Parts: sequence; structure tokens; C-alpha cells
Amino acid sequence: MNIIVCAKQVVDVSEMKIDSSTKKPILQGVPQKISDIDKNAMEEAIKIKDKHGGKITTVTVGTPDAKERIKELLAMGADEGVLVTLPEKYDYHVVSTLLAEAIKKIDAYDVILCGEASIDMFSGQVGPRLAGLLNIPQITYAQKLDAAKDKVVCDRNMGDKSVTTESSYPVLITVTKEINVPRLPSLMQILGAANKPIKEWTADSVKSGLKPMVDTVDLKGVSMERKNVVYKNDIDESVKHLVDSLAKEGVLR
Repeated sequence: MNIIVCAKQVVDVSEMKIDSSTKKPILQGVPQKISDIDKNAMEEAIKIKDKHGGKITTVTVGTPDAKERIKELLAMGADEGVLVTLPEKYDYHVVSTLLAEAIKKIDAYDVILCGEASIDMFSGQVGPRLAGLLNIPQITYAQKLDAAKDKVVCDRNMGDKSVTTESSYPVLITVTKEINVPRLPSLMQILGAANKPIKEWTADSVKSGLKPMVDTVDLKGVSMERKNVVYKNDIDESVKHLVDSLAKEGVLR
């Protein structure tokens, strides 16, 4: 079974702060890591490999320093990594196309695994876009996965219900955080990751002439300041004031 895991280097959003004057996120000095749900995808890939054998390749489109993050996935159990460096300007169209072209260069694959979304932007676009570009079936929001030799069966989290879906290979699957608990690599696995190959390709060598279709004009944080309104009247009166206040704020309609 040839398995590809798509992963993204992101800033650790739990360490990010917002500049109170400009409302812009302060990114300088914020540590970076592999997006959490992508590690769930890697864990599921390892389980498939343990069951059927094969090879796991992790593919990342990012800045040159993402090579260090790829080593984390190699330590978990991936066999090799591919890093496609980002062009100066990019959007989801550019990233998805670079991933698709890189996977075509890798050639043989049965399963492509992605996190349902990245923890920084959480758009959930890349997996479905990638399946469309490769013209293969997709199963999204998988919270349980059973890979047999000739097909894969997934339970999909659809909010208020779960839907069981199956597909032949090749197939792209996006997983939720609830699907598993990613393993922590041992010291020997971390040291051994240094000997595993990482291919580095430029964006132009993968697909030249790519231009973004969307420009990001600005990026601002959402104010999380509390109003600290305390109601000290009797409970019925306090509830009435609270409902009135929420209605005025547009929270209740």
C-alpha cells in the first residue's frame, strides 16, 4: 500500500498574540509546528502500513524551514518526505496545484491522507481541491477508517449523524481529530529520522507559471475583550436583563 500524507507547517496558534493597536496577529517569534490534525492523518497512515505493508511519503508545500517539521513526521513513521518550496505569492489554488503535481511526480499511490483542515486557517479546502485536481474519489471528515485490500470504509462525521462511506483505490481521505491519538516518537526514532530522505523541489520545477487567483488584502485578529457586565438582581430579573442585552448585541434574534 503506497500512502501519501499531506501536511502543513503552521504557527502554534496557542502562542499567538494580537497587537491591541493594529489588531494584527504578532507572528514574529511564534514557534511553528505540523498542523495537529495532519498528525492524526500520519497516525492513520502508519496503521494502514502496519496492516498491509507498503510505504509512507509525506508531502509539504511550505518555506525551506519546513524541512525540520517534516523530520517530525519521519520520526513518527513516514519513510520519506517531499518539500515543495512556496512561491512568493500563493493561495489555495497554488498550494493545491503544487501538491497535485508533486504527487503526480511521486507517481504510485493508493491512499492520500490529509487533516480535515489546518489549525491556522481551518478552511478545509485543500483536501477536496486536491482530489478534484487528481480526479480521484474523496471521503471527507473520516472519524473511523478501515482499509481492506480492495477498498476502504470510513465513518464520516456529519455533525448530527455519522455516514458510512466506502471507496475503491486510489482515494483521498480527510480525517478528523477524533479518529486517533498520534503517537509520540521515541528518542531512537527521532535520531533515525535524520537518515531518512527528504526531496526538495522548487515550485517552478513542479509547475511553472502558477499565479494565485485570490489576493489576501489584510489579516486581523478578532477582539476577545470581555465587557464584564455583572447582574446582581434576583435571578428572574437578571435573566431578563441578560436576554435583553444579548438581543441588543445581535446575539439573539
